[in-house]
Amino acid sequence: MFVRPAHRGVGGGAALLAAVEQAARAAGAYRIRLDTRHDLVEARALYARHGYVEIPAYSRGPYAEHWFEKQLTSAGGRAK
Repeated sequence: MFVRPAHRGVGGGAALLAAVEQAARAAGAYRIRLDTRHDLVEARALYARHGYVEIPAYSRGPYAEHWFEKQLTSAGGRAK
């Protein structure tokens, strides 16, 4: 995800993350996995604050250096 510098620090990243999670739940997903670069310290901190845990690599890419996962709950409140 990318947040323009002028909009950083005011909750834009958290709002985008929440919207993605909501869309994933609505689509029936039970987890989200994502990756990021090593130098994006703020992004890694954002993911950790929102319940993402670092996991072993699941993909390859020029910018994939840290991998995260979050279990989502269904509308009934249980993880699938």
